[in-house]
Amino acid sequence: MGLLVNDIYTEKVNYSTTLIAMTATNMGHEVWYISLEQLSYAVEDYVYAKAVRVTDKTYRNCSTYLKNLHSKKAFQQTITLDQLDVLMLRNDPAEDANNRPWARLAGINFGRLAMRHGVLVLNNPMGLNEAVNKMYLQYFPEEVRPRAIITRNADDIKHFIKQERGYAVLKPLSGSGGRNVFLIQPQEHANLNQIIESVSQDGFIIAQEYLQEAKNGDVRLFLLDGKPLVVDGNYAAIHRFRSNEEDMRSNLSSGAIAKKAKITPAILELAEIIRPKLIRDGMFLSGLDIVDNKLMEINVFSPGGLVGCERLHKLNFGKLIIQSLERKVEYIHHQNRHFDNAEVATF
Repeated sequence: MGLLVNDIYTEKVNYSTTLIAMTATNMGHEVWYISLEQLSYAVEDYVYAKAVRVTDKTYRNCSTYLKNLHSKKAFQQTITLDQLDVLMLRNDPAEDANNRPWARLAGINFGRLAMRHGVLVLNNPMGLNEAVNKMYLQYFPEEVRPRAIITRNADDIKHFIKQERGYAVLKPLSGSGGRNVFLIQPQEHANLNQIIESVSQDGFIIAQEYLQEAKNGDVRLFLLDGKPLVVDGNYAAIHRFRSNEEDMRSNLSSGAIAKKAKITPAILELAEIIRPKLIRDGMFLSGLDIVDNKLMEINVFSPGGLVGCERLHKLNFGKLIIQSLERKVEYIHHQNRHFDNAEVATF
């Protein structure tokens, strides 16, 4: 199993990727980490990379696992991607948009090449290419998402805010981690020009309907194979809420606090409505950000929060993820590696 990440040495203990890697290792699988910059294409028509993996033992926590991965004890070896059964694309293109634009689409592009040699690549690179920015949300039914416009035209943004009675959320089309996200309120319109100018530095702007329930945070719900990830009746979900009343972001990376989430029939209905497209796009593992039964964002590039889910529920959600991969690989071997990547990604 290969895990393609932005940079091995910037991976953190609370990343979902770390949990997935540790769980797979503890279940007896060989897990290789690959940094984007280590990818290469050979004249013989294969992709290779210098990869790193931990020493063989059972790990009790993500901290110990990551410490081993970053230590001199870790194994380093040049591997070809076609040696892998599964390659998980766990890099976040938004992290590289400004400082390393060359790396932004590297995972998708090299992942496509790996597919040609019979490697199961997840999430499906073709689907990820469509989801490379937040415009992906607009492909889902109107009933499940907030009203929004996407533009760089300041006058259009101001008109939208006026239609929304002075409230809106502004954020960059390409971005993650809650960076450059602003809540516009009537009393703050004096600073609107400056805010628009700031957000537009990252490209196109999403002006989105503000849902009053957002003040109480949002729900991150994990989907596996297009369906809610659930163990013993407990959903892999967290309710993220702000630690600072003046900060409207609910991202854990921005200092938000997590607690157990209540998964309502309306949330499950929302997940069912969007399931067909996620399956069609080959989205093996995704994270939904939900406010007031509306889908604020769909995270298909390394969705985070899985560590918090396991800690709050005291359940092993990662095991189900690896078991799903095992079933897929077994099927692929029976098919002699002749398979449709998008189809196998979510069955």
